[in-house]
Amino acid sequence: MLDGRRLRLLSDLDRLGTIAAVAAVHAYTPSAVSQQLAVLEREAGVALLRRSGRRVEFTAAGRVLVRHAATVLIALEEATAAVAAVRSEPAGPIRIGAHPTAVRTVLPAALVSLGRDHPGLDLSVSELDPVTVPGALRDRRLDVGLLHDYDVVPAVTDPSLESVPLLHEAVYLAVAADAPVTTLADAHDTAWILASPGTLCHDVAVRVCRGAGFTPRARHHIDDFAAVLALVRAGQGVALVPELAVIAPETEVRLIAAPTRRRTRIGYRRGAAELPAVAAVVTALHASARMFAAGRPWLSCSP
Repeated sequence: MLDGRRLRLLSDLDRLGTIAAVAAVHAYTPSAVSQQLAVLEREAGVALLRRSGRRVEFTAAGRVLVRHAATVLIALEEATAAVAAVRSEPAGPIRIGAHPTAVRTVLPAALVSLGRDHPGLDLSVSELDPVTVPGALRDRRLDVGLLHDYDVVPAVTDPSLESVPLLHEAVYLAVAADAPVTTLADAHDTAWILASPGTLCHDVAVRVCRGAGFTPRARHHIDDFAAVLALVRAGQGVALVPELAVIAPETEVRLIAAPTRRRTRIGYRRGAAELPAVAAVVTALHASARMFAAGRPWLSCSP
């Protein structure tokens, strides 16, 4: 009989590439991971891995088992969720990952309602860039995470995860009220405030500008949208901001529609949708997003 925990190690080795990386994710030593994979080979009755210098490679049998392991692990997630759903009350730890604008806007009300309606939940929030959320879900460092994509940077399908829509937002070019900029094209020789290289927001800004025929000239690299808008007000440059970043009407900043939209989805591991804790978080986030947008008529967010 093949052990599910060892199948997860094998699947993670395929995804992460090295035994050391698998060990780091699971807080094991590399030696312990190697020992568990050796036991899995004995359970399978065939060699699954072979050494290639300092690395390991999958044998043909190992590749076959990796493909089946994905199906088995999803089935185990579904079985766990189905058994947990028999309980009447969500309980236990639930780890949520969210981007900064959500932490400031839709998440607080969701946490309040979850604490009130489901006191058995042990809620924990981590602020993460959306590009890191899928890996954190796969590595089981998160149970629920907010995922982003944009028209100009579509999401990459991940068969190990599933998600439901939360928000669709317009994206704006934010400029100082007195700036001589009325269209995106006007900003071609203007200083820009960009997010840190490697983040999704940075990639989006570069792609939007290239679509308009220029590469943005970065003066500042700032990841917090509140700080970005403060610098825009001070005439330090222009920036792309999503609707959730504008939590009050702006008088010193003009917002010009940009040719892309931001989509936020609630993600979790495939098969986990029926887990009472996951279902409770999804419900609370949807209610909070509706309430937040309804109270701010200058926003057009819609769950």
